[in-house]
Amino acid sequence: MKKKLKLGVFGFGCVGQGLYHVLSETHGVKAEIKKIAVKNRDKQRILPAELFTFDHQEILQDPEIDVVVELIDDARVAFDILRQALQNGKHVVTANKRMLAENLEDIFQLQQQYDRSVLYEGAVCGSIPIIRNLEEYYDNDLLNSIEGIFNGSTNFILTKVFEEQKSYEEALKGAQDLGFAESDPSLDVQGFDPKFKLTIALAHTFGLFIKPENIINLGIDKISSVDLKFARENGLTIKLIARAVRQGEQVFAFVAPQYVPAQHFLAPIRNEFNAVVVNGAFAENQIFVGKGAGSYPTGSAVLSDISALTFDYRYEYKKRQQGDRNSFSNNALIEVIVSYPESSPLLPQDFEDFKGGYRGFGYQYMRGTITLARLAEWGQRSGLSVILAPDARPVAQSGLPIKDLLYA
Repeated sequence: MKKKLKLGVFGFGCVGQGLYHVLSETHGVKAEIKKIAVKNRDKQRILPAELFTFDHQEILQDPEIDVVVELIDDARVAFDILRQALQNGKHVVTANKRMLAENLEDIFQLQQQYDRSVLYEGAVCGSIPIIRNLEEYYDNDLLNSIEGIFNGSTNFILTKVFEEQKSYEEALKGAQDLGFAESDPSLDVQGFDPKFKLTIALAHTFGLFIKPENIINLGIDKISSVDLKFARENGLTIKLIARAVRQGEQVFAFVAPQYVPAQHFLAPIRNEFNAVVVNGAFAENQIFVGKGAGSYPTGSAVLSDISALTFDYRYEYKKRQQGDRNSFSNNALIEVIVSYPESSPLLPQDFEDFKGGYRGFGYQYMRGTITLARLAEWGQRSGLSVILAPDARPVAQSGLPIKDLLYA
């Protein structure tokens, strides 16, 4: 590896500009940007025009460029860029969580085939160095779970709704104005973004390559004003929780909003901050907190990967190499609180274990245990809000409790 890396960057949006600024202001990373590929020819940019190109091959075919930094928002094009870069002998750094989640097993194989690294710390929870910690610090721990707040945009929205009494629409617009949420916020508010991150984390926590479509995700877009009232009256807040839990050789993973007690350590995680909780048999609970959205936090995570490449670092996917026989499953039960207009009733027998309900403010509330399959089904129903109960713990459908540390 050369002492000073030459970078070819794809994309100069929020994260690309953040990378440029943190690279310019740090003195510890031996790297320079040679060329930046962009697609909009008419956009005004802060850097000299000669630094930009509209031809991908100008970067991919340049023998002087050591590392391709992929920071675009098109998952299909991003994967093509990654593949070509590896084929041409270049390392890749990316923050594209959707592209990674949809292609991670292929990316693993491509790294072996071309003997090059793909690093992606910035793709999972922004500034929190969770992937490298899973690879290096927890490589010999027997991990039980990874869970927490994996999406800064939804956490920002929920913070504004609870603390400033803003409507969902006002809070969403505020997140968009600050660059925490896209103009099309569906990936965030419907729970897809944290699901992509959880998919990536599964490979490094339990050695599993799982397609994201197999992981259930619910978002915050159906949370109603009566849900917020219920939370306030009961000393609760609501957080969008991504969770993967192991029982024996089975791993259960899903994303859903959850009522969180005010005294719980996740309750005060505010605005665009993320929190990741890793539980292992030896290290027990370890909590990581940091900004999960924004130009500089993600840019700094991307820069940390570039710095790691100066030392020839690569992921070893140690949990997969250790030969653990973990398997992914959706055959679990979870306790939920469901609310809906009285005109759209559920029945007690729709629950595996119905615990009760009541009517108020024109809404019906019901609480009970359901399967993850039903959680996915109800999450798609119009007018139905499904939120995990404050003390919800996944239970295997065999009836055995799953060790779940979120409320331990």
